[in-house]
Amino acid sequence: MTASGIPGESIDLQIADVLSEVQFPTNKDALVDAAREAGASNEVLAMLDGMPEQDYGDIESVTRLIGGNYGPGLGI
Repeated sequence: MTASGIPGESIDLQIADVLSEVQFPTNKDALVDAAREAGASNEVLAMLDGMPEQDYGDIESVTRLIGGNYGPGLGI
């Protein structure tokens, strides 16, 4: 993963950066690992870790679920 300004970014941007680096299809553990490697905030790590254990086919399947769980603020 490239060094981006992840710690200073908004939650939306942190998640977008993490998802842009992940190879889909993927699973929850790979998403959490990618976020951790990117230096994402604890809040982002908790959001991803709270997702169901399943395979995710594309970015939209992840953002739909995160948006559904955490409100309309995540317009990725």
